[in-house]
Amino acid sequence: MDSIIVRGGRRLDGTVSTSGSKNAALPILFASLLADGRHEFENVPHLKDIQSTEQLLESLGASCHRDGEKFIVDVQSGGDHVADYDMVRKMRAGILCLGPLLARYGEARVSLPGGCAIGSRPIDLHIETMRRLGADISSDGGYVIARAQRLVGGRILFEKVTVGGTENALMAASLASGTTVIENAAKEPEVVDLAHCLIGMGARIEGVGTSVITVEGVESLSPARHRIIPDRIEAGTLLLAGAITGGNVTVDKCIPEHLSSLVDKLRDAGFRIDVADDAITVKAAEGCRAVDISTAPYPGFPTDLQAQLMALMTQAKGTSVVTEGIFENRFMHVQELVRLGADITPMTQVAVVRGEHDGLSGAQVMATDLRASASLVLAGLVAEGETEVSRIYHLDRGYEHLEKKLASLGADIERRTEEQPLADEP
Repeated sequence: MDSIIVRGGRRLDGTVSTSGSKNAALPILFASLLADGRHEFENVPHLKDIQSTEQLLESLGASCHRDGEKFIVDVQSGGDHVADYDMVRKMRAGILCLGPLLARYGEARVSLPGGCAIGSRPIDLHIETMRRLGADISSDGGYVIARAQRLVGGRILFEKVTVGGTENALMAASLASGTTVIENAAKEPEVVDLAHCLIGMGARIEGVGTSVITVEGVESLSPARHRIIPDRIEAGTLLLAGAITGGNVTVDKCIPEHLSSLVDKLRDAGFRIDVADDAITVKAAEGCRAVDISTAPYPGFPTDLQAQLMALMTQAKGTSVVTEGIFENRFMHVQELVRLGADITPMTQVAVVRGEHDGLSGAQVMATDLRASASLVLAGLVAEGETEVSRIYHLDRGYEHLEKKLASLGADIERRTEEQPLADEP
């Protein structure tokens, strides 16, 4: 099993580019199921979750391959409508095939999803969405079974903001009969990117980027040709890597407005931030000040950067309070940071980080989820000695060659592959 080895103490300097957004690419790839033909996507990152999505699409009858910089999905009529457990268990985003399959084929059988263990993250909002559009929903053997001769537009009011639920609603409603109004819709850039892709396919959608989205269903859609937006979470992680090492790092090929909440917090913490059209630069401060954060739906501070910012706060002067407002179990990285010497007291959804201490020391730590793994790598960049982060298959789900990007900025970091022991000969 691979691990990441980090030897701390090096200041990061230079420029690094952002890859395509994982969280935008996944629903957009599933949206290809809404139309027959050759779909062409650009800026699709090379990630484990993309590979899992490719396998799931192929199990549903599509064919996928990369052609240079393009990711091609070829969809033909008569595909399967069963999303098997072995496919969906690898990532929670597998539930996003529910809406497209139901809208296209009138039936979908989708296994309950897997992914990171950061909370229950129930799919009840996805199921209720399909019911609101006229589907009959049942369950059997760990599968959600949805049927509808044709979906019918309706009013969908989410009790709480849900990114995946909004995405499933957008895809399903695009082929529904009549008008669908989605209220308390998610405003995340990834949702907006999906909507723009669907509009390019012929969908009629208004209110994109607001809390009320209106979808006028159409009879059919055309194949997509779309470029995925940059990954704001990867860009934010790289900026925080520059900040935690007291470096001077420019992250380009990003969309700065997508990171305004992080930029504000870094400025509050005393860092100098320069923003260009498609780049952000973080420059060393005299000393990092403690800041409080509370995660919230976009445009609030993203939950997917909470663990990484907590790593930065271990180096701050003073005490910070981190409140997790999205998931109920997203502090599993705390105990691993404590193994490195951090002074953190966690409660259920609040953690107190005391930054003024003797510093972090390298140790063996274990990644518990995708973003937690990134926070441990960032902590290792400033820990004295060597830090080994194991179970980095989590990291590979959402970061494209993070260790190579950090090494290009001057980090002493490498991936270590443990060879499997040979079986004893008889």
